[in-house]
Amino acid sequence: MKMQALKELFRKVFGSAGNPVHVYFAPGRVNLIGEHTDYNSGYVLPCALTFGTYLLIRKTAGKDVKLASENFTYRATVPWEEIGKKHGSEWVNYPIGVINQLMQKGLEPTGMEMLFYGNIPNGAGLSSSASVEVVTAEAINDLTGLGLGKVDIVKLSQKAENEFVGVNCGIMDQFAVGLGKADHAIFLDCGTLDYELVPLALGEYKIVIANTNKKRGLADSKYNERVEECASAVKFLKKKKQLESLSDISFDEFSKIKPVIPDETVRRRAVHVISENQRVLDAVEALKNNNLEEFGRLMNASHYSLRDDYEVTGRELDVLSELARAQEGVLGSRMTGAGFGGCTVSLVHSSNIRVFMETVGEGYYEQTGLRADFYVSEIGDGVHRIE
Repeated sequence: MKMQALKELFRKVFGSAGNPVHVYFAPGRVNLIGEHTDYNSGYVLPCALTFGTYLLIRKTAGKDVKLASENFTYRATVPWEEIGKKHGSEWVNYPIGVINQLMQKGLEPTGMEMLFYGNIPNGAGLSSSASVEVVTAEAINDLTGLGLGKVDIVKLSQKAENEFVGVNCGIMDQFAVGLGKADHAIFLDCGTLDYELVPLALGEYKIVIANTNKKRGLADSKYNERVEECASAVKFLKKKKQLESLSDISFDEFSKIKPVIPDETVRRRAVHVISENQRVLDAVEALKNNNLEEFGRLMNASHYSLRDDYEVTGRELDVLSELARAQEGVLGSRMTGAGFGGCTVSLVHSSNIRVFMETVGEGYYEQTGLRADFYVSEIGDGVHRIE
């Protein structure tokens, strides 16, 4: 949707009189490697995309917060004293949860009219929720002069999703959305929040995202179950080593003491997280050495681990990634995001992209009865004000 059309929609929903309307944008994200490590204080390597969430916002004289979206029919007018109240499972819980967190940071009561528009595919696992959260926090912080830094915005956006929405996500999504940079990946230590911007010199290769179009609800999935299983693994490992998370132990150390975890399923969850951390370190080194073949190999290994040890892929993601790896000009392919549906990310030579999408799309439909959507992704900047 073009900006002029969004402004017309804003005037249609909220009227034309009043203060100036400001526009903010927050991207979606794709994680290149390092899956289900973020809530284990581990390493991740995401990047921001050039599609995401637009927020048109206007301050008003009253104390009501009015929320609407071009993507959803549900709208809400929330009196300031009811900001802490949930609206069932509706989308407005994401921005309302952020406003609730901003209140705890000193935000004074203020009226706002907010119109959201997102071009991130819903349910694709490309962080539409984090995009909504971060753009809300950035806009209100900027317009009210609250003075929060980008990392503060990232932290409170994650906290809103954990405590208000009820999803035990790690900080990776919000961090990539908030601090992404064009043509760079973010090598992030989720335990310390130390990060490094790593140039993505892909040459003739492109990042191609394929959406399974299998519907999934993150809050209803087994995501929270995996969080609990990892916590259980840490509890057992503490009998042999002092640690606070699965990221506090190397794979070699773990291999020596892993029998202390009696449950085989919990043990395999730990195997994935600890080996995935090492794959991220190796992937960063591969990028710095312009070794895209090794980077692709690590992507493949990541998918196998997520499939076999962490069990979060499912048939649709497995079919898409298997078909992708069989194509000419593909260096690697893996699921990205929480899993249980969502997307794969593949590294594809630019001369093969058209055939890749046609062949993989046809094979996927034949095996699943679903139509995949494909996006050739550019790497963009994090949250920012447009006007």
